[in-house]
Amino acid sequence: MLELRDLRVSYGAIEAVKGLSLSVPKGKIVALVGANGAGKSTTLRAISGLIKAKSGKILFEGKDITNWPAQKVVRLGISMVPEGRRVFPDLTVYENLLLGAFTRTDKAAIARDLEAVYQLFPRLKERRGQLAGTLSGGEQQMLAVGRALMSDPVLLMMDEPSLGLAPVLVQEIFALIKRINESGKTILLIEQNARAALELCDYAYVLETGVVALEGPGKELLRDDRVRKVYLGEQ
Repeated sequence: MLELRDLRVSYGAIEAVKGLSLSVPKGKIVALVGANGAGKSTTLRAISGLIKAKSGKILFEGKDITNWPAQKVVRLGISMVPEGRRVFPDLTVYENLLLGAFTRTDKAAIARDLEAVYQLFPRLKERRGQLAGTLSGGEQQMLAVGRALMSDPVLLMMDEPSLGLAPVLVQEIFALIKRINESGKTILLIEQNARAALELCDYAYVLETGVVALEGPGKELLRDDRVRKVYLGEQ
């Protein structure tokens, strides 16, 4: 579904992504793991059209979408849950969700998907008239995911969905990611909680300073000595 070929992205003179190649098959969960500064978020931002690639190609369902504007990428069916949630605090839960559907015109389909989001996140339905800024961190993360789903994406990209959440909520978020995938969504996941990401995903890429250091099925990487020592804190 998604393929990156020798992608390079720079911030001025600093090259953050250095010839990255990877693929995300349809219907799968693919994880990018690595330390801060490894180039994970930069990769997602380049796919989303939020920053420009210096060189290389981004292919989506066979179409070259390298350096397309963000609004055009969303219309293709690619949506992102940003790091830090980024909900609109002065708008209600309901208004935030409707903003996720801003590219769509079929009101019946929007209403259907809104109800599906409420079924996935019952707490959002309970708080639909509440200002997003008054929600707990876990509820805001649910809202950010729900808002992304309202664009009816075929590829959902998630940047650090467990960041700043209590352990019990981290488990809940990962269970929901699995449910979303089982509903038919392809997922590209960035996550510093390497163990949780590798247990969940079908395939993973370990990034180090903008390049792929290791790759393989998630459960195989969990058994890799280097991954266990460097990313899982095992001796």
